[in-house]
Amino acid sequence: MAKVKVKQVKSGIKKPLRQKKTLEALGLRKLGQVVEHENTPSIMGMIAKVNHLVSIEEA
Repeated sequence: MAKVKVKQVKSGIKKPLRQKKTLEALGLRKLGQVVEHENTPSIMGMIAKVNHLVSIEEA
C-alpha cells in the first residue's frame, strides 16, 4: 500500500475532545511532528476529521 505523511500544523488546544483524541490516535503529540501511515480508508477518515489541523503528503 501507499504511504502518507501527516504533519500537525495547528494546535489542538481549544478544539473538541474528539479532535484531540483523533490527533493522538494518529500519533501526533507536538506541533510540527510528522508521522507516516499506510493509506487506508480508516486513516484517511481520521485525517478528514482533523484536516484543518494537519497537512498531508504522499510518501
